[in-house]
Amino acid sequence: MHIGKRIKEVMDERGLSACWLANRLPCERSNVYNIFKRSSIGVDLLYSISVILRHNFFDELSAEYETQSQASKAS
Repeated sequence: MHIGKRIKEVMDERGLSACWLANRLPCERSNVYNIFKRSSIGVDLLYSISVILRHNFFDELSAEYETQSQASKAS
């Protein structure tokens, strides 16, 4: 999972802007755009974003891990 793209998808689904998230993190809007480009992200930042968006990205990452783990075992 490209976590930055997933964060952007969730925000788009809810009609939220990069400026909105930047105000809540708090950081510059350009930093939020950089987050969208990241394929990985620190746990602390992901936790903050999860709380702000009220979306558990950790569950999604865990589900992806389980899927990949099962696929590896089947090989």
